[in-house]
Amino acid sequence: MLQRDEDAMLEAARQARENAWAPYSGFRVGAAVLGASGRIYPGCNVENASYPVTTCAERNAIGAAISAGERRIVAVMVCADHKDPVTPCGMCRQAIAEFGPDVRVVCVGRGDDRVEYSVSELLPFAFGADKLEGRA
Repeated sequence: MLQRDEDAMLEAARQARENAWAPYSGFRVGAAVLGASGRIYPGCNVENASYPVTTCAERNAIGAAISAGERRIVAVMVCADHKDPVTPCGMCRQAIAEFGPDVRVVCVGRGDDRVEYSVSELLPFAFGADKLEGRA
């Protein structure tokens, strides 16, 4: 991933974080997905009083990319309202893994410290389509 892509993703994720709907936890998260086309798709977390209905920023950004016609994801930037970088939750790790083991995941907190992983590092035994019956 090029530095300019990473910088643009960070800006998109930070802007999305500002739009997060987090009235219950106060924990705002923004994400940005870089599609194979080079386009960037932002998303933010959207909480709900019925907590399981809450959706994470990463999955909202993936949904925006897919809705726009992307079929390959190159990278995901996660920007949390925390002093340190925060990695995606397990559900988001599985959602990212759908697009391949080499998707880069860059995590940033309120500062400039960044940590980067492949999704396979974050979820080494991801469930995939190869596990579905009749798909072997």
